[in-house]
Amino acid sequence: MWLLIAFIAVPLIEIALFIQIGGAIGLWPTLLIVVITAFLGTWLVRTQGAMAVGQLRSSFSDMRDPTEPLVHGAMILFAGALLLTPGFFTDAVGFSLLIPGVRSAAYRAIRARVNIQSFETHSTQQTHQRPEASDVIEGEFEEISDPSGRPDGPSGWTKH
Repeated sequence: MWLLIAFIAVPLIEIALFIQIGGAIGLWPTLLIVVITAFLGTWLVRTQGAMAVGQLRSSFSDMRDPTEPLVHGAMILFAGALLLTPGFFTDAVGFSLLIPGVRSAAYRAIRARVNIQSFETHSTQQTHQRPEASDVIEGEFEEISDPSGRPDGPSGWTKH
């Protein structure tokens, strides 16, 4: 139900803001602001996203819970989508999601509503061992000579 309300309310808010701001400052300055916020938002999303990826890698290498960096990365991605969407309301929400304090507050609010029961990590370290008896397949072979008389040597499919 909330999603339906958002799909109806957000475009109406954007249209109203375009009319009000366009009437106050004119068409071209309004369009210029929309284009500038898209470029500025793209640059900010790239820099913030790179930092979020660094924090995620650090949490993996330190064997810490990666939930918070993942949520921050998802919010940065959502902020990027909002900033590329033309409009003043979506730009305001997108820019606010690029502020680390706002993201942290949103993460705490989300975490309060979600119950995580456990978090485990497993190492997939491979060791070279001799094959067990059940891995060995016994068989017999017989060498067959080439009846065409070609010399024994590389087949041409392999390099010398």
